Amino acid sequence: MYKNLAATLVAACFFSPAFSQTTPAKGSVTEPVKAGFVYVSPITEAGWTRQHDEGRKAVEAALGNHVKTTFVENVAEGADAERVIRDLAATGHQIIFTPSFGYMEPTLKVAQDYPQVKFESITGYKTTPNVAAANARYYEGRYLAGIAAGRMSKTGVAGFVAGFPIPEVLQGINAFTLGMRSVNPQATVKVVWLNVWFDPPKERDAAMALFNQDVDVIAFHTGSTAVMAAAQERGKMAVAYHSDMRKTGPDAQIVAVTHQWGAYYTERVRAVQNGTWKSANLWGGVREGMIRVGDFGTRVPAAVQQEVLNAQKAVGAGKLQPFRAGKAPVRDNEGQERIAAGQALSDAQILQMNWLVEGVVGKVSR
Repeated sequence: MYKNLAATLVAACFFSPAFSQTTPAKGSVTEPVKAGFVYVSPITEAGWTRQHDEGRKAVEAALGNHVKTTFVENVAEGADAERVIRDLAATGHQIIFTPSFGYMEPTLKVAQDYPQVKFESITGYKTTPNVAAANARYYEGRYLAGIAAGRMSKTGVAGFVAGFPIPEVLQGINAFTLGMRSVNPQATVKVVWLNVWFDPPKERDAAMALFNQDVDVIAFHTGSTAVMAAAQERGKMAVAYHSDMRKTGPDAQIVAVTHQWGAYYTERVRAVQNGTWKSANLWGGVREGMIRVGDFGTRVPAAVQQEVLNAQKAVGAGKLQPFRAGKAPVRDNEGQERIAAGQALSDAQILQMNWLVEGVVGKVSR
């Protein structure tokens, strides 16, 4: 997760188009690769950290005895993160994954002292010869979920419980709104800012407040299952984020936007094993298999499910771009034109997003 507005300073970054599987090379390391993982919250049954731990387990499943993984959970960003990352580097871990934006600077600091260790800054954007960065195009999944929400909502009013008003979150809110309005041009999305990533009671309260304002379907960019649980309690609908949350909201969940890290993590550990690891900066989405929409709830008609899945195929093929305008320009919710008719935002423009699209009820604090 991004943690501050420094994430907008990415214009000079270059993103690899995809990653691919490789096979062990001759003369590769035969001893198990020691891979470390640092998590910003506890490992819960669903959510941000759960998805990254599923990625770690996928590495173990793919590489077996050729890898030994270690993880440390609930590590605060800042000094605590630096201490944990440094300890992993000092104890022989050859590659260390740090999946939280606030880990970027601590990762870079430790990497300077351990040039032989490889580091993977997940959601970071700064790279060095021994620090790679990677992130996912979450907004692609948000757009697809918006289609489902637009079809399912009876009031045409959705809610969005959001952590911080930073580019990654703004991308998600805007894409979700554009997805909804692609099937219901009058749809609106009401946003509540929490200024925290993980606070289940606060997340629940925000959801409940939105349900009292004609909202019948809700999305969220927070770290727990609290919003989904609130939707289940109130008999409303919700879009799961990070993980499938049907266990929490068996009647509430209409669709889930999930990010898949197993293939990427496995490839990067295998590259250390082969001696082929190189620093890179990847921004992968549906096409790369890093973002997936599915896990539909039972109340979603087959026709709506198929519409969303067809749109997902179009996104993966590059035929559908969430931030491409049609015959009419895309404006923000203050009336300013942001995407000219027939044009699309560049990656740099998406990564620096600091506005809310028309249809969103809310403001960006600047």
